Amino acid sequence: MKRRTARETAFQVLFQMDMNDIQPQEAVENVLGEPLENAFLASLINGVLEHKDAIDAKIADHLENWSFDRLASVEKTALRIAVYELLYHTDVPQGVVINEAIEISNLFGDEKSGKFVNGVLSRIIKN
Repeated sequence: MKRRTARETAFQVLFQMDMNDIQPQEAVENVLGEPLENAFLASLINGVLEHKDAIDAKIADHLENWSFDRLASVEKTALRIAVYELLYHTDVPQGVVINEAIEISNLFGDEKSGKFVNGVLSRIIKN
């Protein structure tokens, strides 16, 4: 599985968990139809879940005129994955992380999702 596909799949799993309050294994099986076997995908899902409080705090600290509770699930999920990669997968270039987050936001969100995610991530990497 390519990393782009892994990011999209991680997005779907984490989004489903956020929306339906289900366990990771159930969400993975709903999305993939099989057990999780890809190491990068597993690291994204498990890493976001393990560091969720720190990731959410980082996002909240960089929102301008917006509260974390008001974030739509699409943007919140895309930001969580990207911030996890920025903080804990330092082998991936920041530009790649941001570009992937924008693309995923545009794919699953509306026409403003990518711009919003780009703005938040830009503020995060500047600090």
